[in-house]
Amino acid sequence: MNRILSPKISQKIMKGVFWGSGILTILLLVMIIGYVLINGLPVINFEFLFSDPIDSGRAGGIFPMIVSTIYVTFVALVVAIPLGIGGAVYLAEYAGESNIVKAIRFGSETLASIPSIVFGLFGYAFFVIYLGLGFCVLSGGLTLALMALPTILRTAEVSIESVPRSYTEGSLALGANKWQTIYEVVLPAAIPGIITGIILGMARAIEETAAILYTVGASLAVPVSIFDPARPLPLHLYTLATEGISMPNAYGTAAVLVILILVITIVTNALVDRYIKKMMGR
Repeated sequence: MNRILSPKISQKIMKGVFWGSGILTILLLVMIIGYVLINGLPVINFEFLFSDPIDSGRAGGIFPMIVSTIYVTFVALVVAIPLGIGGAVYLAEYAGESNIVKAIRFGSETLASIPSIVFGLFGYAFFVIYLGLGFCVLSGGLTLALMALPTILRTAEVSIESVPRSYTEGSLALGANKWQTIYEVVLPAAIPGIITGIILGMARAIEETAAILYTVGASLAVPVSIFDPARPLPLHLYTLATEGISMPNAYGTAAVLVILILVITIVTNALVDRYIKKMMGR
C-alpha cells in the first residue's frame, strides 16, 4: 500500500498540530486570566482585602470571604488527603487485582466526573439535614473533600505505581519490611505526583460554587469555628454577579480568587522542584 504522505511530512504536520494546540491553549488561558485581572486589579487595595463587606457586598471588602475560603479548603484537605493517599497505598501495594479493587477504581473515576451540583445536593441532604450539622464550614468542607478525594486517590495511585519496582526490591533485600519500604522508599519517590494530585484537588475545592451553595451558608461574618456559616470567595462572586449587586467588586473578587490559586500553584510547584533536586542530590 502506497503512502499518501511521507513519514517526514506527516511528522512535520503533527508537530505543527501539537504546537498549534499548545499555543491556542496558552492564548485562551492568558485571555481569560488577563480579562479578569484587567477588570479586577483596579478594585483591589488594602481596604478591599482587609475590610468587611457593606450593604451585601455593594461596598466594603472581602476579608471574611478570604478567611472562609481558606477555612473551608483546609477542612476539605485535612479530610481528603489522608483518605486519598491511604486509599492509593492500599490499592497500589496491598489490594492486588480483585473485582472489588476494580469496582473501587470504577467508582473513583465515576465520582471524579459527577457534576459539582450533585455533590452539593448530597452534602445538603446528608451533612446539613441528616447529620444535623446545618449550614456551616464543616458541611461545606466535607462536601468539597468528597469532590477532591477521587482526584487525589487516582493521581496518588498512579504515582505510587510508577515508582520503579527495583526501589521496592532493593529495600526488601536490605531487610526492610513492606510498610518500611512504602514509607521510606515508595512514598518519597512518589511525592511529586502526589503533590500534583493534591494541587488539582485543592484547586477544585477552592473554585467550587455549586457544592458550597447548599452546604456552607451565606454569612458575611468571619467564621470562628467549623460550625459557623460562611461565604467563600466563589459563592460571594456568584452572589455579586447574578444578583447584580456590584460588578466591579465581582471582578475584584474574581481577581483575588485567580491570584490565590496561581500563588498556591506556583509556590507548591517550586517546593516540589526543590524537593526533587534535594532527593537527586543525595
